[in-house]
Amino acid sequence: MLDIKHIRQDPEAVKANCRNRNIQADVDRVLELDRQRRELQFETDNLRRKGKELSETIPGEKDVSRRETLVEEAKSTKKAVAGNEKKLAEVAEAYQEELRKIPNLTHPEAPVGGSEEDNREVRRVGEIRQFDFKPKDHVALGETLDMIDFEGGARVAGQKFYYLKNEAVLLEYALIKYAIDMLNKEGFRLYATPDLARSQILDGIGFNPRGEETQVYSIANSDLCLIGTAEITLGGLYADQILREDELPVKLLGTSHCFRTEAGAPGRAAKGLYRVHQFTKVEMFAFTQPDRSEAMHETLVQYEEAIFRGLGVPFRVIDVCTGDLGGPAYRKYDLEAWMPGRGEHGGWGEITSTSNCTDYQARRLRIRYKSKATGKNEFVHMLNGTAVAVSRTLIALMENFQQADGSVVVPEVLRKYTGFDTIKPHK
Repeated sequence: MLDIKHIRQDPEAVKANCRNRNIQADVDRVLELDRQRRELQFETDNLRRKGKELSETIPGEKDVSRRETLVEEAKSTKKAVAGNEKKLAEVAEAYQEELRKIPNLTHPEAPVGGSEEDNREVRRVGEIRQFDFKPKDHVALGETLDMIDFEGGARVAGQKFYYLKNEAVLLEYALIKYAIDMLNKEGFRLYATPDLARSQILDGIGFNPRGEETQVYSIANSDLCLIGTAEITLGGLYADQILREDELPVKLLGTSHCFRTEAGAPGRAAKGLYRVHQFTKVEMFAFTQPDRSEAMHETLVQYEEAIFRGLGVPFRVIDVCTGDLGGPAYRKYDLEAWMPGRGEHGGWGEITSTSNCTDYQARRLRIRYKSKATGKNEFVHMLNGTAVAVSRTLIALMENFQQADGSVVVPEVLRKYTGFDTIKPHK
């Protein structure tokens, strides 16, 4: 969550930031609850102090009448403390609820806007292929190559579930191993994370685990949810912990299944593997000192670019506009791959995302480090980035490397993992 000091110091800037990010939050309500909370805390502390003084005075009071008066005053004070504590708990709960609605601050260079059209293209990498035949989309290729079974997935689990088959299964494992091998050399600690997390961890990361607007699957009769990304399990790993400054930055690499309801995401662009309820992902995560998070953010983008340069997929880097940042992100970059089967003439589709969430998540999860400079426990900065989201990467590979005879060429960097260089139609 946002530091209350920022809100007190410049509430108008915080309100403008909420408007720019298209997030509904009542800044004035937060400030009023903050005032009430502090006043109640001050009053309650004074009452406790008074009660302690009375408890120390009463035993030594010799005058019976005076003693009885002090006893009644002590009872009254104790009752007042209990009443104030109840009020304080109610106000504190309301304060936390409203404070959590306020988004993170925004990087001054992030483009201001409310739609994809307002995103800023930073650079393009690779040449868009000009086909001398009409290219197919990945759904058609998946059928002719016998790699994806959407009908079977729908029968067993419902729409937007699927089976990967034959060479697609090997491609999934190849992509995972390719990303792990590349990033293992960069000092990432490897994790295979749980596919479940407690609601309080999701809430701390910034996901809404309950309610009508949630994109999260909840487990009945428990406080557990299926994770939508390993950002949740990697980010929550150090909840309530104090890290040593000399171990920063901590860089984690996690593999997990990801589950998303994808409510309200229909349309042609969302067909096939692009928006599904379950997929496999390799996720990067970093914990840094505050003054090093922006440099780490740029480094995570470079890692993402290196992965897709190696695969030979044309892509562009996008500086995401304020209205599409979500609550926790200070700044976010997306990589969008060229997908020939997207739309009538092809189009760009998001394949990775990396966000610098500064101390927003750390405050909610209470993750700190012992600062050598101040001697105090300071909040870390937390960053996340997709290494490989398998389902969308498969779209980019199948559609960009398809051949006129219906086959698909496997990128050279994956061949040592797959054991084959071409996927051909099954007889």
